[in-house]
Amino acid sequence: MNKLFIAAAVFSLTVPTIGVGQKEDATPIRVKHQITGLFSKARETDLRDAFAEVDGIKLVEIDFANAEATLEYVPAKVFPNAKPEQVIQRLDAMLKSASRHTFGIKPLRSTPKEKLKFIEIAVGGCDCKACALAAYEAVYKLDGVETATVDFREGRLTALIDPEKADPSKLEAALKQKGVTIKAR
Repeated sequence: MNKLFIAAAVFSLTVPTIGVGQKEDATPIRVKHQITGLFSKARETDLRDAFAEVDGIKLVEIDFANAEATLEYVPAKVFPNAKPEQVIQRLDAMLKSASRHTFGIKPLRSTPKEKLKFIEIAVGGCDCKACALAAYEAVYKLDGVETATVDFREGRLTALIDPEKADPSKLEAALKQKGVTIKAR
């Protein structure tokens, strides 16, 4: 049986397209995505619980260090009639709904890791997961921030940033705006 495949390089994903007279391909694929909201190792259980609520998607592996997860699913079953560019949007919406908007999906980073700069900021006022999530969201949404973590027990925020687009002072300003205390280094 001849199948037409559309490569969606933007999403690092191959989605089979069903032609006239062809049957749906029920072969599961494995795809790695960046996970937003995976800011602490303590959130891995929350992520597993959220994916348990999403029908047709299996969480295969979590890479906390890179805020990535490998998922397995059958695209034609989970995303019927979806164009390749819609798959990531639908997957993001499913995970956000299952996690009460504390996790999301985005394509893998486009900037090579060796071009990113690691920064660490000592913070105070993040004494629970909700406060840590607020601090994470304050910096993660900034242009140039590729990944971020917040450890409320150790009182620190770490991030990988594109130094051409972001710098530590932008992150500190965003944290202060959310009421997070920046401690002396």
